[in-house]
Amino acid sequence: METKVKAPGKTKTKVNNVAEDIPVLRSRAERLAGGQALRDRVPRSSHADWTPSTQRRDAIDILEESNQDRLPELVPIRYGRMLRSPFTFLRGSAALMAHDLATTPSTGLRVQACGDCHLLNFGLFATPERNLVFDLNDFDETLPAPWEWDLERLAVSFAVAGRDNQLPDADSRTAVLECVRTYREHLREYSRTNPLEVWYTRLDMETLIAMAPDEKVRKTRERLAEKARQRVVENLFPKIAGEVAGRRRLVDQPPLLYHVSDVGFEERVREALVDYRESLSDERRVLLDRYHLEDFALKVVGIGSVGTRCFIGLFFDEEDHPLILQFKEQRRSVLEPYAGKSHYDNQGQRVVMGQRLMQSSSDIFLDPM
Repeated sequence: METKVKAPGKTKTKVNNVAEDIPVLRSRAERLAGGQALRDRVPRSSHADWTPSTQRRDAIDILEESNQDRLPELVPIRYGRMLRSPFTFLRGSAALMAHDLATTPSTGLRVQACGDCHLLNFGLFATPERNLVFDLNDFDETLPAPWEWDLERLAVSFAVAGRDNQLPDADSRTAVLECVRTYREHLREYSRTNPLEVWYTRLDMETLIAMAPDEKVRKTRERLAEKARQRVVENLFPKIAGEVAGRRRLVDQPPLLYHVSDVGFEERVREALVDYRESLSDERRVLLDRYHLEDFALKVVGIGSVGTRCFIGLFFDEEDHPLILQFKEQRRSVLEPYAGKSHYDNQGQRVVMGQRLMQSSSDIFLDPM
């Protein structure tokens, strides 16, 4: 049952007696005026400097806290990857940066934040229609949070990556300014666009190539596109699987991919697959049912995610065509202590809903368990 309740400045809709806030719709002129008022209160220049608080927590303590409930034998791999360079440290320390960003000026405007928005969390991937698009591809930390946090982490990642690659500071500064300029200009452009057009907007590879500022950049983008297409069409199966005692098995590559001999682990995997199947929409369940599970193994992924429980499943259909799916544990977002808890109790649902809101096109098997 749905009823609407009016309140000053907002509308609440009750669905099954649960009240939900409905945002008040404002004209573009009203939004621009509101943005200008916020800029007067929180100038852009106020984001230029950051001074560590005298009450700032020890960075190692924050990292150690983020290791709680990870697989302890994998934590050294996480630290080893972070130690390679300042940029890999940045990639693995989203919790530390969230702690620092929470002390910076904020307009109070909240968006569905990525939570780990750095330049290597963008890339090319294939849509369900097998078209190549450029977009965000990591949403483990997604949560409603101040909009500034994603942009600031992204800008910092350009600066750190530039220094990591021994670029002149002037070049790194140019890259950062170009990043935030592009963000600002596109945001203004989208403010003139209707919501459906914004929802369906995506940056496909052909457009990215056409936008190249010169011939050298165009050729570089064409080469990247060709490599990405090869990854889409090539079969991952021969690279990570083989035949053992007459069975097709995932090949152990310890400590990054390995089988777990614990009988209880297999039981948990099969129970999880039952829950996952039930969570799928009917038409996708029909597709999944064309495959059966043949093997599964634990897998180490990313930098910040190392130590979380993740396994890949090897499936086959009746004609022996392979399907590989990844199942990943989701913990609470590192933004939560500073931006508030998610209203989803299921952390997988938090990530999936955030990804669907932010990504232009998501995998058909993406679903919380």
